[in-house]
Amino acid sequence: MTATAHIHLVHRQHTNGNKTVEVNGDTVGRALADLIAQYPAMEKELFDKNGKLHGHIEIYLNAESAFPGELEKPVAPGDDIQIVTFLAGG
Repeated sequence: MTATAHIHLVHRQHTNGNKTVEVNGDTVGRALADLIAQYPAMEKELFDKNGKLHGHIEIYLNAESAFPGELEKPVAPGDDIQIVTFLAGG
């Protein structure tokens, strides 16, 4: 199933500058796995060493928060997956 992953500005360096990437998967987790297969550097950006999403990463599915259980959420053809990164500074 083809969905569109919207890549946060800070991660576009890992997707050759692409703002969006077409991904396949019937769940958010599988779609993100396809994104990582296309752009391996995204794995460290999204997941910790235990395979959990980093705490500063939020996933939205069709403009609605996918939390909790975001990786198990079903994805349909044409869905939008937004990868949001919370930034902090001082």
